[in-house]
Order: sequence, then C-alpha cells, then structure tokens
Amino acid sequence: MSQSYVVFGAYGGIGSSLCRRLAKKSAQLLLAGRDEVRLAKLAAELNAETFCLDASSFRQAESCMKRAAELHGPITGVVNCVGSLLLKPAHRLSEEEWDATITTNLRSAFAVVRSAAVTMAELGGSVVLISSAAARIGLANHEAISSAKAGIEGLALAASASYASKGIRVNCVAPGMTRTPLTATLIQNEMMAKASAGMHALGRIGEPNEVASAIEWLLDPEQSWITGQVIGVDGGLSRVRSRS
Repeated sequence: MSQSYVVFGAYGGIGSSLCRRLAKKSAQLLLAGRDEVRLAKLAAELNAETFCLDASSFRQAESCMKRAAELHGPITGVVNCVGSLLLKPAHRLSEEEWDATITTNLRSAFAVVRSAAVTMAELGGSVVLISSAAARIGLANHEAISSAKAGIEGLALAASASYASKGIRVNCVAPGMTRTPLTATLIQNEMMAKASAGMHALGRIGEPNEVASAIEWLLDPEQSWITGQVIGVDGGLSRVRSRS
C-alpha cells in the first residue's frame, strides 16, 4: 500500500533529502513551503504536488492538510522541516529577531501538529518535528534558537500524550551541525567548520541525508510502538565527550 506524506519546508537541505528518499519508495507526496519556485523545481523532479504557504499560519497549515487528504486520501505522515538559525547572545537580540525565530520554528511546528491532529484523527499516523542538539546542551549565542527548539520538544511530548488514543505518534529528531543551505555561511568559514566538527564526538559535521534517514524511519508505520521520543542525530554532540 502506497504511503502518503506531507513535508513542510520540503525544499530545505533536510526536507529535500527526505522527500527524495520517500519518492524512491513510491510514496505520494505533498511538498509545502513558502518559496513557490523552489517547490516547483523539487516537485518536477519527484513528480509530486505542491502547496505554497506560510507554515506558521494556522489557517494555511489546515488548508494544506485538507488539500493533501483531497489529493491522496488518508495521510500516513507529516514532517515539519521549517526552521531558521540565528546565533546571537540574548543582549544583542532584537525583539523582531526573537519573534521571527519563535514564529519560524515553534509556531510553525505548533500549526503543523494542530492541523495534523485533525486530519489524521480517524486513522492515525506519524508526525515528526525537527529540534536541535542546541535544545539539549548549553551552547553560547544560541539563546533564541535553543528556546524555540526546546519548545518544539515540549510540544512533541505533550502532543504525543494528547493524541496517542487517536493512533497519532509524535516524535522529534534533534540534529547537530548539519551541512545545509541554512548553515552554509558557518561551514564555509574553515575555522568555524573545524571548530564545529571538533565539538561532535564523531569529529565531523553531519549530512542532510543522515538526518532524513532518521525521519524516514520514524515515519514508517512499522515504528508503531514509538512516540514521544527525541532522537539525537548529532554525532554525539548532546551526550558524548570524546577523548582527543
């Protein structure tokens, strides 16, 4: 039986890797995001449908999920890959920057969970959110993004309890530094890239496909006994200190 998935933030580094993995399994996909041109390019590659939206809008997230159900029937899984990265200490952060970080990351995750809970209530399924190792370990200059991602983990835990009776599983993956367009400006700096790699016990920066693999695993109906979990895909950053 073909599986049906909605991926918010589909054209980002992790999102596009995930979509390609799901497409190889002949899954039915609805690719959602803000940039219509980038969505269309990925959709043409994967023969998928698109939905252009602001994922932080409750109304637009609801419309997206309804459209997915109209196109493909029952939705097997939903992923929110929408996110941002802002590295500043709290005292240098403007109110606008704070609001934008919370809106892009936490509010979008909430909107996705809220809409998925309604659309998937009858048959259940899997919801996967993206947190960060920065929510689990204190990292300098990460106050805003750490707050938003920690909120996402709390959201996943509460939602997994609220919707377990409906058969809806809610989990998180929490990546470390991963090579995506979002982190490109950091990784392009050789000194910063080397320092970041050294913070991870496995001694390197992660690749989008490695995170996408974990998300794909959580989406699979075979993982029907897993909910309320935050899985670190972070090279050991949040838990391990290696001997160098």
